[in-house]
Amino acid sequence: MMYFTYRLINQVVKYVTQPTDTLSTTFSALADPTRRAILARLTGGELSVTELAKGFAISLPAISRHLKVLEHAGLIARGRDAQWRPCRLEAAPLKEVAEFTARYREFYEESFERLDAYLQAVHKDAPPLDEPAGPDTAP
Repeated sequence: MMYFTYRLINQVVKYVTQPTDTLSTTFSALADPTRRAILARLTGGELSVTELAKGFAISLPAISRHLKVLEHAGLIARGRDAQWRPCRLEAAPLKEVAEFTARYREFYEESFERLDAYLQAVHKDAPPLDEPAGPDTAP
């Protein structure tokens, strides 16, 4: 019974947690540091799978799995030229991420401005650090 429950729950999680929209798929692909490093390397131009694998301490099949995730998210395109399988960066999904995060830029900037004003007010009211503590400031 335990095995059946375990498989049932895993199947539900497997199908429920799959991202359905492109932004979620892109963020999911970008969540892994290896995939982000692959994208960074592809900013210099097309590279073959073998050339990409040289920079990582993981197997070629593991690199291929990462590339499949990136390709599924639309972040890379893979071609075929005889035995050479070039990979190139596709920037359209990254533009969507940039547009999404830009909506929150104003919020964060206002929050930082309020924090800065608060810290300046606290700093203005605080005694200088080099002043000796008086008898009324004992712990």
